[in-house]
Amino acid sequence: MTTPNKTPPGADPKQLERTGTVREIGSQAVWSLSSCKPGFGVDQLRDDNLETYWQSDGSQPHLVNIQFRRKTTVKTLCIYADYKSDESYTPSKISVRVGNNFHNLQEIRKEIKDKEGKNEKE
Repeated sequence: MTTPNKTPPGADPKQLERTGTVREIGSQAVWSLSSCKPGFGVDQLRDDNLETYWQSDGSQPHLVNIQFRRKTTVKTLCIYADYKSDESYTPSKISVRVGNNFHNLQEIRKEIKDKEGKNEKE
């Protein structure tokens, strides 16, 4: 799926926010995780520190749910994953799904990475 105003790969989301190109709206949502180890939850996922992270603790699939209190248009989603730092825990597939509630989600984007962390076509 391609959009006309797609953020360039490798663009710094914080720099884009400072220049007014994007606006961070994650704080307007309720975040939940399918599972997490103690001390590796939503706070670490969202803290802007590349040294901290979410670590799941349960069976797959591992889910990050982001629910806005009202209908919200999201044009860009930034996810930082460092495959070279820890390939055993970095996801190889990320699916983005949207809907009005948890039971009517539809997949709008899927990214699959190969063993070197490069995009694969499905």
